[in-house]
Parts: sequence; C-alpha cells; structure tokens
Amino acid sequence: MSWESTQTYYRLINQKVREQLGGLHSARIILCSVDFAEIETLQHKGDWDETAKILISAAQSVKAGGADFLLICTNTMHIVAPQIEQACATPLLHIADASANALIKDGITSVGLLGTRFTMEQTFYRERLEEQGINVIIPDDSERNAVHRIIYEELCQGIINPDSKAAYLEIVDSLATRGAQAVILGCTEIGLLIQSSDTRVALYDTTEIHAAQAVEFALI
Repeated sequence: MSWESTQTYYRLINQKVREQLGGLHSARIILCSVDFAEIETLQHKGDWDETAKILISAAQSVKAGGADFLLICTNTMHIVAPQIEQACATPLLHIADASANALIKDGITSVGLLGTRFTMEQTFYRERLEEQGINVIIPDDSERNAVHRIIYEELCQGIINPDSKAAYLEIVDSLATRGAQAVILGCTEIGLLIQSSDTRVALYDTTEIHAAQAVEFALI
C-alpha cells in the first residue's frame, strides 16, 4: 500500500516482462495508488469494512481500465481479498497462494512469518498456507511488536535503520531455532531492509514472488 513497495512492484514486473519478451517490451499495467495514511488509520481502528470499500473502488477502476486480473500489492490488505473478488468478479492472484507455490516448489514445510501484526496474528494469511500443508511459526509477542513498529514507523516511510535490520535478523534466527526452514517476508516493505544474503535460512520475499508469478500469469 505504501509507494515504497509500489515502486518495487512496478520495477520488478517490468524487468521480468523484458526478460521474458526481450527488446523494448514492458508491462501493460493499470495502477491505482491509494493514500496509505487513510488505509493505515483504518487498519489500526480495525475498520476493515471501510478499507474494503476503498480497495473495491480501486479494483473496479482498474477493471474498468481493462485489467485482465488483479494484484493487491500488499500482504495485510489481503484480509479483504474475498470482498474484492466478490465485488469485481475479476481473477485475483492472492499473495499467500503465490508464496505457497514457491515454498512447495522448494520443498519447504515449516516457515516463519514476518509481517504486520495483522498478518502475523490473524488467520487470513496463515490458514491459506496451512491448507497447503505448510506449518507457520510466528514471532513471540515482543518480537511481533518490534516487527510491526519498524514496518509502519520506518520502512513505509523509506527509513532504513541498521539497528532495525539487526533486530529483524535476530528474530529470523529465533524463528529458525524454533524449526523454520525458511522465513516469509510477509510485508512488501521488509525486503527493503533484509535480504537472503543476510541470513542463514532462506528468505521468501513476497514482493518478488508475487511480481514474478503475476508476470507468469499475464503471459500465459
């Protein structure tokens, strides 16, 4: 939802289209960028119905522009994905399904999950993975507080803090010690802070995974 990760989506999708088609090819994208401050306020009020209305309106405008399928370019707001699918009747590539596909392909059966408190604690994301036979481990309460705070107070505002990176890497290590074979970066901004080269376990960046599978879907 923040433009910090929106620009990453835009770059990755265009790069992957060029890789697939070559030459001067780029992606045909209809982008509706929302005011994240409005969304964030509603998230922390727990007013998911109102956020659904905003995203349904955005999805309908994208559909009216000629889009063949939809991406919600965030993990947390997939909490309202069912309402969007029902209102728009347009195929939607769910970010948790894209993540599950990547994990299953690599034989991962137990995974740690980092994201906003909403993504880590509510069932809309975890259950989607568990239905595919993937065990999901989340950080403890104090770790969840830290992960959530850093996302909203730093990453969504383009702030990259070395101390926050160190904190995230400690949490990743903790998840690995508890049995995670890999860790999902389940917020589209986390990849701005840590990468697989920083950790002893594999990281699955949902922004990269979602963008890559969107290109595959578009070019079928």
